[in-house]
Amino acid sequence: MTFEVKNLSCCRSGREVFSGLDFTLTPSELLTVTGVNGSGKSSLLRLLAGFLRPSSGAMLWDGAPIAEDREVFGARTAYVGHLDAVKSALTVEENLAFWAHFDGSAVGDTRVQLALQRVDLVAQANLPAGFLSAGQKRRLNLARLVAKPASLWLLDEPTAALDDKSSGTVADIIQEHCAQGGMAVVTTHQDLGIEAAQSLDMNDYRPESALGPNLELVS
Repeated sequence: MTFEVKNLSCCRSGREVFSGLDFTLTPSELLTVTGVNGSGKSSLLRLLAGFLRPSSGAMLWDGAPIAEDREVFGARTAYVGHLDAVKSALTVEENLAFWAHFDGSAVGDTRVQLALQRVDLVAQANLPAGFLSAGQKRRLNLARLVAKPASLWLLDEPTAALDDKSSGTVADIIQEHCAQGGMAVVTTHQDLGIEAAQSLDMNDYRPESALGPNLELVS
């Protein structure tokens, strides 16, 4: 099981965000992605998840282009972006169960309960998600990773809005995923306290013209 990115480039609104990006992930490897705001971290994850199309380059799973069967590739990945995909009218448990069974997978209820325990939301299980704090909503969103196993995790600033204790829990969950043979690409502005197999600085891949004297692109 290998995930390869070769000479990847991205353009947004007619402007090149980054180019010439390469990396290879194998089981149990974590790639951390850093860079200033606007350097393309979020755009990179959206490309990897298939939400955007690269302007050039290739993304391969075991040597085969993921574009040949995005549905199969999508089933192998779990993406958690900046926005929390939480339905306010549903309870915490109902939200998690929805995502766990979203693609028709037969995920047992015990997996949902385990996820609630892992992110310390058992006491809020029957509470409408609209009553959760920003940090609790973030934890609920991340609980999907436990409830619905996937080979490749794509996580955009997973510890944003979390306190130190919850950030530590997220780091533990990522470590456990990789220890069990999973792969992860994580963007971050802070030290997660995890020894990454690889690191990537997006500042190294953006064109010199990306920033003016006092301007930053928005990724």
